[in-house]
Amino acid sequence: MSTDANKKQFWKRNAAKVPGSIQHVYGAQHPPFDPLLHANLIKAGNKPPPATPGKPKKATTFQEFESITSDAWDVGDDDDELLAMAAQNLNIEVVMETANKVIENHSKQQERQRQDDTTELEQREEDTQEEGAEDEEEDEEEDEDSRVGEGDVTSPEVSFASQSSPYTDGRLVKSQSEAPIGSPKDAAGEHASLHRQRSLPHRPPVIPLVARMADQNTSGTPAMTEREASRLDKFKQLLAGPNTDLEELRKLSWSGIPRQVRPITWKLLSGYLPANAERRESVLQRKRQEYFGFIQQYYDSRNDEHHQDTYRQIQIDIPRMSPESLVLQPKVTEIFERILFIWAIRHPASGYVQGINDLVTPFFVVYVFEYIEEEVENFDVSSLQEEALRNIEADSFWCMSKLLDGIQDNYTFAQPGIQRKVKALEELVSRIDESVHRHMQQYEVEYLQFAFRWMNNLLMRELPLRCTIRLWDTYQAEPEGFSHFHLYVCAAFLVRWRKEILEEKDFQGLMILLQNLPTMHWGNEEVSVLLAEAYRLKFAFADAPNHYKR
Repeated sequence: MSTDANKKQFWKRNAAKVPGSIQHVYGAQHPPFDPLLHANLIKAGNKPPPATPGKPKKATTFQEFESITSDAWDVGDDDDELLAMAAQNLNIEVVMETANKVIENHSKQQERQRQDDTTELEQREEDTQEEGAEDEEEDEEEDEDSRVGEGDVTSPEVSFASQSSPYTDGRLVKSQSEAPIGSPKDAAGEHASLHRQRSLPHRPPVIPLVARMADQNTSGTPAMTEREASRLDKFKQLLAGPNTDLEELRKLSWSGIPRQVRPITWKLLSGYLPANAERRESVLQRKRQEYFGFIQQYYDSRNDEHHQDTYRQIQIDIPRMSPESLVLQPKVTEIFERILFIWAIRHPASGYVQGINDLVTPFFVVYVFEYIEEEVENFDVSSLQEEALRNIEADSFWCMSKLLDGIQDNYTFAQPGIQRKVKALEELVSRIDESVHRHMQQYEVEYLQFAFRWMNNLLMRELPLRCTIRLWDTYQAEPEGFSHFHLYVCAAFLVRWRKEILEEKDFQGLMILLQNLPTMHWGNEEVSVLLAEAYRLKFAFADAPNHYKR
């Protein structure tokens, strides 16, 4: 047993040198691994920190915060030994203080909700009783008038029947408005029901993965507006020529691409297809055959000793992606596994890193729409013909590869590209909105703690997929859209929440806000405003992130 354990430890210690293996990069949640910091934590052991007079110790560090905050990424039991050792040194006082604060705030919120519910219910009962009294008076007046007009007195039952009361099996029954409303028993039941509804976790309404074309240009074929039809005609005319003017196509695409022509437009703007129309079919055929040649050559090695960790991590990450209704379809899962594994094998400098998996989804969804009309979240991808599925898979692989070629230093060891971009974002925000920047500093929020994921996943974890697709229309039309313009989008995105940020008065409140920004209902209008502001910042503060372009 000891020999087996030693072998396991040996391979774990030496796995980092193997091409295509998972590096010490923790993806969307964790910043790049800092050996010095972890070494200090390991040496410190479990010794409590010495008391320092004067300025109190920071309320929490990032290592402590990320250990007590849930996120999209869960670390497995044996994913990273160094991370586990660092977690052992978690400051218990900070954990308890944070937990107590959360419980206290939650209790206060519940108490306020109870008071509001009681006040609202009492007011509703008073209004209902007043309305009921008025209705009874009106009914009595109508009965009196009818008796006087007919010259005789009818029985209460007959006069009641002459009104609009509902019947069941010939028997008179009271309408809901006539039932006693303000009884204590009913009020208590209604109060309890209302309290249960408010105390349950909020379930947001289901929004289609891609909304109607008038809003998002990404699904369905409802009646187009005159402006949309005109834009579509312009795209079709431009794409119909023997040689597509890519510069003109970029200008037209900046404001969004109609769903019908988005697949071919993305392929052209990404450089996957040539501008010459006659060469496109032969290029597509050659590139698709080349991709499936990689599958035959490399995919069987996924369970080899050198590659099994990479493949295992891919299998862990795919079920965490969204939309689940699409990604969890077995056929889609298989396609994503092949795409990600082949990319990792062909790029040993970085291998597979968490976050890359998200970048497949927009391409896959857009290229599925080349073959279907209905909404993708309700569509069984396996019902497509095998040839269509192979084309979608190969096209998604090559376009994702083109994207990553421009930002690969985001995913190499220690992720230097992301570190530069986060530093540039901090510098840019300090010039755009000094109040927001100083507020972050006051409560000791480091930009790396929230913006790492923005750069690693290109805001895909912050925005609905329909918004990401619209955003990528502009990224593909903008020179260096993914590698450079994205910085200004992130700056505009952060300042967009200025009011909410300044209202938070502690570290935890700020971090929870920045990791859960309320964008679920965003659509085309919000994305367009965000992009316009980013474009303005690009020219107004082009000199700010000088080291970003290095």
